[in-house]
Amino acid sequence: MVAHGFGLPRTGIGPRLCYRRARKESDVTTTSTALTSGIRVTVTSRYLPEQSAPVDRRYVWAYTVRIANEGSEAARLATRHWIITDARGKVEEVRGPGVVGEHPHLDPGQSFQYTSGCMLTTSGGSMRGSYQMTRNDGTPFDVRIEAFSLELPATLN
Repeated sequence: MVAHGFGLPRTGIGPRLCYRRARKESDVTTTSTALTSGIRVTVTSRYLPEQSAPVDRRYVWAYTVRIANEGSEAARLATRHWIITDARGKVEEVRGPGVVGEHPHLDPGQSFQYTSGCMLTTSGGSMRGSYQMTRNDGTPFDVRIEAFSLELPATLN
């Protein structure tokens, strides 16, 4: 089972693909980044032990996405497509309009950030996907969301 979009606090994000170990279990994060057609998507995930219940097979992560227009043309986010894979290899796809109820329009140099969440019944997995965006003239294009892991802190190396 996968759940998305529940209210989570906004968190900071890093600028590059990295794995890091922090002092507290809830502070362990993973980050991915991809640049497609001038749009940079950076995602940071963080395990939420306070919202998880491993005994009930409920594992929850927050992920914060920053979408930055580093190109020379404006773009609007139209739709999202997530591919979520759990630790057993089960794949679930989530498609929908916009993100967190919005369709951000990004002029060159602008960015948009949001936080959402994912719940799995396994102790880990991964997410990847894409956004379909449009230019001001209506030309659509896809922007890649690089894979990032959803792992328990004890399994990060």
